[in-house]
Amino acid sequence: MDHDTQQGAGHAPVELLVCVKCRRGEEVPEGGVRPGQRLHDALAAREMPEGVTLTPVECLQNCDYGCSVAMRGGAERWTYVYGNLHEASHPDLLTEGVALYHAARDGVIPWRARPEHFKRNCIARIPPEQAKAPEKDKT
Repeated sequence: MDHDTQQGAGHAPVELLVCVKCRRGEEVPEGGVRPGQRLHDALAAREMPEGVTLTPVECLQNCDYGCSVAMRGGAERWTYVYGNLHEASHPDLLTEGVALYHAARDGVIPWRARPEHFKRNCIARIPPEQAKAPEKDKT
């Protein structure tokens, strides 16, 4: 089965990790609220899709390139890191995207179904823990 047909309920829970330290390249005054924290707060004010946990994290090392998030879930799922997110305009996109991620058994959202922002702003794609190593050439 390909990942287009592996969708449905009963999948392992997933986490939407939001970097609360992201500055989006801005100078944030002492005691000021960073854009990453505002993104997390905007998401926390919404109902997350079933099976999704919202988790704040300290730093995803993408500080100058918009807010960053990661989506992960279970040993058999790919993990994705996305950047260039904005706290005011992307909470709906993230809620939709993490629902699609949860629905994909292996975490790979079919290309045509991916939100456009995900297609253009993926920082990293990390293989599942149980991924097989590529076979070596025997020549």
